[in-house]
Amino acid sequence: MIRALWTSASGMEAQQTNLDVISNNIANVNTVGFKRSRANFEDLIYQTIRDPGTMSSDETMIPSGIQIGLGVKLSDTSKIFTQGSLIKTDKQFDIAIQGGGFFKIELPGGGEAYTRAGNFQVDSEGYLVTPEGYRLSPNIQISSPETVINVSISPGGSVYVIRNSGGQQTVEEVGKIKLYKFINPAGLKSLGGNLYAVTDASGEPVEGDPNTDGFGRLAQGFLEASNVNIVEEMVNLIVAQRAYEINSKGITTADEMLRVVSGLKA
Repeated sequence: MIRALWTSASGMEAQQTNLDVISNNIANVNTVGFKRSRANFEDLIYQTIRDPGTMSSDETMIPSGIQIGLGVKLSDTSKIFTQGSLIKTDKQFDIAIQGGGFFKIELPGGGEAYTRAGNFQVDSEGYLVTPEGYRLSPNIQISSPETVINVSISPGGSVYVIRNSGGQQTVEEVGKIKLYKFINPAGLKSLGGNLYAVTDASGEPVEGDPNTDGFGRLAQGFLEASNVNIVEEMVNLIVAQRAYEINSKGITTADEMLRVVSGLKA
């Protein structure tokens, strides 16, 4: 019965973590480029009272042993990088990735991070930046904004600026957006702010041009929405709640049984 108390407690703790993950998914249902997480669990060690295959006599073998599980634990929380739906915004610096790949972002101090969120803006120097002001890498700079009529970004990543110079329109290519893939994107470390960092588990990034060699194509004027399915998360929320309640019932039942034992008189 003491064992049941700790086993049920581990189940309650696991479901609390599961609830934390589900709640974070629901909270980010409208976050651009957000990828939902899933909590994965594994059973704990077993107390083996009798090994399977133990000989019960010189000629007979016990087909199954006696092993009592000691609960559950969190094994990992994995990011699920399925494609989110595309939202039409008509903003010229909104860029969605259709398919695999990440944008590379320069962090303050010289670090690098990666993101699926393409809600870029232009800073005071004309560089394409994230809402936090971090520059897209390779840098894309749009100079002389007073002459710019429009900015066009091709599915292959080429950035063109249409200018009105001296009454004539000219087209100038100012850079090319690159995309990056990972052998194991689930191994990326979440930094917050829609950013991910490279780890040994993710592998090194592979650079490529959009719309080639399996890299995603770019869609200007669109944003990739969160891949959270709110109906699925609500179902998961209910399941987690019921599992938590049932584990708490296990603690209550074990406690009642202990109370009966403690009340026995010789």
